[in-house]
Amino acid sequence: MSQSLTSEQPVATSLLKKKPLIISGPCSAETEEQLIATCTQLAATGKVDMLRAGIWKPRTKPGMFEGIGTKGLPWLQKAKQLTGLPTTVEVATPKHVEDALAFDVDVLWIGARTTVNPFSVQALADALRGVDIPVLIKNPVHPDLELWLGAVERLAKVGVKDLGLIHRGFASYGNTEFRNAPMWHLPIEMKRRLPELPIICDPSHICGNRTGLAAVAQKSIDLDFDGLMLESHIDPDNAWSDAKQQVTPQRLAELLDGLIWRHETTDQQEFLNKLAQMREQINQLDDEILHLLGRRMQVAENIGTYKKENNITILQASRWNEILERGIQKGHKLGLTEDFIMKYFDAVHLESINRQNRVMNQK
Repeated sequence: MSQSLTSEQPVATSLLKKKPLIISGPCSAETEEQLIATCTQLAATGKVDMLRAGIWKPRTKPGMFEGIGTKGLPWLQKAKQLTGLPTTVEVATPKHVEDALAFDVDVLWIGARTTVNPFSVQALADALRGVDIPVLIKNPVHPDLELWLGAVERLAKVGVKDLGLIHRGFASYGNTEFRNAPMWHLPIEMKRRLPELPIICDPSHICGNRTGLAAVAQKSIDLDFDGLMLESHIDPDNAWSDAKQQVTPQRLAELLDGLIWRHETTDQQEFLNKLAQMREQINQLDDEILHLLGRRMQVAENIGTYKKENNITILQASRWNEILERGIQKGHKLGLTEDFIMKYFDAVHLESINRQNRVMNQK
């Protein structure tokens, strides 16, 4: 079911409508020379549609570099004049909005640490009431889809019509492969609920390093994302913030050249016919799986009744371990990953427990 926002649906137009939309620039504006050099080199690649730069940087601890502040906005304005490219910055307070608009910033984005706070998002929405400017909304730091949707709704309700989404990954305890775990199912669900809004991927913040950028960017493209936001710096190793995840403009151009941009669909009838056949196979298999799951849950309820009659607890840890071990072994032979098997059986087990719990507590 499609998510309904308001009677006035936000629609992507103008700057956010281009696909693919490539946004790049340094994590932070550090000096005028650094910013101008980076932006002019990015423009020279001919592969960047919009320039970004961190002006205000929300940091974990005080004393860390928290951005150059408003004095960096004239530098970005100069970069815009020199390159002819539009600009975008992150805003976290109404004063940020006021300052950004005063220096002709073309697109605003709301960062992950702001999206997570409805009070902050509402303050930004109030500041943007009646302002005709595109706004991109990053996912909240933690994986809460409703917070992300709520931010979109708050902006839509004050009349911001040109909205888009940025997927930058989610914080996860103990995660090592990514700085912020992509959790692809969440942006996919946002695309399903809000198909009219463009969504771009921020591989820089997902990876936290340079080595994984291309793979994450390619995966987002394969999932039909509408563009990329990638951080670039003329001297990444000496950047004042997030040095490990930034690349030079030249390396950025090479990375973009190596990506394969795919189409969502085609008008070739032979392809469409073959795809329709395979999708029908998927539909039939899904019907069989759901039928089998229904039968499995009925057996689980019967077990619950038998346990109730014999005064036995719902959960037996040894049996659960047995199910998991058997499932992992069987799944491995069928080419299924252990991670998928664990998630599948966790979901099935929870539903079984809920069914048995209802049986147990029936009067």
